[in-house]
Amino acid sequence: MPRVTIIETGIVSPKNRERHGSYPQMFARMIGAADASVTFDTVSIAAGASLPDIEELEAILITGSSAGVYDELDWIAPLEAFVRTAHEKKVPMVGVCFGHQLIAQALGGTVRKSEKGWGLGRHVYDVAPGNSLIEGADIAIACSHQDQVITPPVGAATILSSDFTPHAGLLYSGTTFSVQPHPEFTVGFALACCEMVRSRGGAPDSVVASAEASLAEQLKSARLGGVITRFLTGARR
Repeated sequence: MPRVTIIETGIVSPKNRERHGSYPQMFARMIGAADASVTFDTVSIAAGASLPDIEELEAILITGSSAGVYDELDWIAPLEAFVRTAHEKKVPMVGVCFGHQLIAQALGGTVRKSEKGWGLGRHVYDVAPGNSLIEGADIAIACSHQDQVITPPVGAATILSSDFTPHAGLLYSGTTFSVQPHPEFTVGFALACCEMVRSRGGAPDSVVASAEASLAEQLKSARLGGVITRFLTGARR
């Protein structure tokens, strides 16, 4: 059975964890819906766990987080080294949101808080033609972020983009792939993220209200979830 090791870099609040699950549980649901044979290990570096031995891993998924990749947290530099080693050894690896940004930073790209402010709610991303992973002209996925990949690493191909997030999906030499939006989010949790931003005064009310309204339209989360699942279970082959 395929085995995915989920690196948990952010902890969902107790209230939202009870309602929606942890980030690893969200990803397990998403991947399990696409391939019920996949099994999971979770390593919560956000809770102090040590990174695993890459030689023992079949596939790696790095979650989102409220942290920034530029924050002075003692686990970020070791995670960057872990990413570089996994990439060099061609272990299938996917990063989402913080994971997307961390992989880019670890491999030489630039990440920072965007002057565009918060990306929230349902965003539609253009799909690069002939990218070998994602079909169709565009895809609608929930997002929740201020930070962005500003300059991708050399050799990374941008395969998802929008006016708001020009480098929303990056494909690296076959076995590393990352996305800014959250295909693991349910509509309920995407709405909870909007409410969290509102409660903290992080974005204008008009931005939050527009994001909440956008989530009444259909997301294509399962489509991207299937892409990620196939990538993690088949990239090495």
